[in-house]
Amino acid sequence: MSKKKKEKTNAIRLIEQRNISYKEHEYPWTEDQLSAAHVALELDQRIEKIFKTLVAVGNKTGILVAVVPGDEELDLKKLAKISQNKKVEMLHLKDLEKTTGYIRGGCSPIGMKKNFPTYIDLSAQDFDTILVSAGKRGVQIELAPEDLISVVAGTMADITV
Repeated sequence: MSKKKKEKTNAIRLIEQRNISYKEHEYPWTEDQLSAAHVALELDQRIEKIFKTLVAVGNKTGILVAVVPGDEELDLKKLAKISQNKKVEMLHLKDLEKTTGYIRGGCSPIGMKKNFPTYIDLSAQDFDTILVSAGKRGVQIELAPEDLISVVAGTMADITV
C-alpha cells in the first residue's frame, strides 16, 4: 500500500532548503475557526506562542508584514514609525491572496510571492520556539524566532498595542 505523500507548502520547502529545524503541527479547522485562540486550543499551546501574520500597506514603502502574538493587536502607529512610513493601514482582505499567494487563515510570513519587509514582535524573543502558519489552513510551523528572522530577513520590533 502506498501512503499518500503530504504536499509541502512554499513555507516548508523554503525552511527545508535552508536546513532550518522545525516541527509541523496539523489541526482541524473550519471557516469560522481561523483564530489564533482556536489554533492554541487545538494544539495545546499558549496563545502568546502562536504568532499571526498580518499584512499592511505603508504610504511610502508599500506592503509590510507584521508577525504578532495571537493574543495581541498590531499597533499601526508603531509599525508606521519602525518602517519609516507616515501612515500604515491593513491590506484589504480581497487583495491578500494576489499580493502574498496566501489566503486568510493560512498566511505565512515565509514564502510569500515577494520578500516584503517583515517585522516580528519583540515578544517572540521570550520563547525558544514560536508557531506561525505554514501557508495553509490547519498547518503551523514551530521554529526558533531567530530562524524565522533569518528566513524572512525580518526585524524584531515593538509593534503591538
